[in-house]
Amino acid sequence: MANHTSMKNHTDGRVQTSNCDALRVEVRNALEGLTGKWKLEILFLLGLRLHRFGELRRAIPGITQHMLTTTLRELERDGLVSRTVYPEVPPRVEYEMTSRGRRLGPVFDAILKWAGHRA
Repeated sequence: MANHTSMKNHTDGRVQTSNCDALRVEVRNALEGLTGKWKLEILFLLGLRLHRFGELRRAIPGITQHMLTTTLRELERDGLVSRTVYPEVPPRVEYEMTSRGRRLGPVFDAILKWAGHRA
């Protein structure tokens, strides 16, 4: 978490909202690509290994095919997931984390630690 004392102007004792607002906007922008009912669950699974579309659908109870497709497209657009289509019949499509997406690993570790599942 940011050091809040760095957001204060100590010359007159008033909080400089511009620094705080800028930080808030950065956090909002970063979280925007991760929010949604299914995104974190999909990213967690892809962080473990690459998955085919059907594997992801079976691994996430309650997600519809449409919602999985839409969410994967958003994650691909945001550069967190890559999609590989193999020209086979039927087509084989695999999804995996990009290097940008893999940088979320420490975030998932922190969440699991916070939840009491990792030391």
